[in-house]
Amino acid sequence: MPTPQEPDFAPVPVRRVERDPQSALPDEHTWPRTIPAVAQLIAEGLDLGRATVLVGPNGSGKSTILEAVAMTYGLNAEGGCTGAMHRTRTTESDLAQWLRVVRGPGASRWGYFVRAETMHGLFSYLQDTNELLERPVDPEFHRFSHGEAFVEVLASRRYQGDGFFVWDEPEAGLSFEAQLHLLSELVEIAARPGAQVLMATHSPVLAALPGAVVLECSEEGMRETAWDRLDMVDHYRRFLEAPERYLRHLRA
Repeated sequence: MPTPQEPDFAPVPVRRVERDPQSALPDEHTWPRTIPAVAQLIAEGLDLGRATVLVGPNGSGKSTILEAVAMTYGLNAEGGCTGAMHRTRTTESDLAQWLRVVRGPGASRWGYFVRAETMHGLFSYLQDTNELLERPVDPEFHRFSHGEAFVEVLASRRYQGDGFFVWDEPEAGLSFEAQLHLLSELVEIAARPGAQVLMATHSPVLAALPGAVVLECSEEGMRETAWDRLDMVDHYRRFLEAPERYLRHLRA
């Protein structure tokens, strides 16, 4: 797999993700090894650049890979930083147990993970811990809409400075304008010398992150591609040009 171009200054937190030789792999017919993109990751490893975006249809492995990388780095499986302790139900795969990350020498150890499917629990955890502080630093996230609360987290101290910032389908619940706002923040984060972005998304807006390495997951595995060659972008473009071409199949 091609190595993303990386600036010469300030090492990124994660240079590479690869199989941990100290960990025994299960049978190749065991999930999630049966997912082509996961099998490729285990066999070849994955080099990460300043920004990497995973795209692909449901079940293609992008979120499974992203979740495992976040956990291998030390981030909480349900979202938050390396020190977050909240847990509701264990649903993650065993992939993180088979991987290791190669860290950039001297790079920041800070990181933050946000995933759409567990964001309500993350907001509850943040609000509960905030209430224990003598001087609370966060607003009451549950008083906002989903999208507004997301923007509040994004504007917090958690995203200031360097670190490894991981996002799993963050577009869920965000309007077009809010996605553009997130995209502008991602551009700013990825431009910091010691910061790094890893994201899985179904959004053509977020996948357009300038300078990002875009990896498309499919039944063939993972391949690097350009934004305007993504199947996702092509489908959205065709639908917006002529919705009736798709809607007539739904009525059939």
